[in-house]
Amino acid sequence: MFFAVQTWVLLILGVGAFGVEVYALVDCLRRRPDAFVAASKRTKQFWSIVLAVAAAVGFVVIFSPLSIFGLLAVVAGAVYLADVRPALDQVTGRRGSIGPYGPW
Repeated sequence: MFFAVQTWVLLILGVGAFGVEVYALVDCLRRRPDAFVAASKRTKQFWSIVLAVAAAVGFVVIFSPLSIFGLLAVVAGAVYLADVRPALDQVTGRRGSIGPYGPW
């Protein structure tokens, strides 16, 4: 019984991690190349390769997301979403979430 629950939890974590990696890759591919340079981040080609490799690794280790490769893949996606994406939004003039008291 415990093994079945543990398997389902790992599968849910793996699918969630894979979703984060694919979302980061798609967001990266939709951005203009000059925005990366203007935001003082690495190039679009660099981030596209890193995130494509992360998504591929995330797909391969979907049943064991807590392996070292699975964790590195999630970290790559998280770094892009937490650091690069907000800088690109600021450079391109996109606004993030706008709450009732303005952007946050």
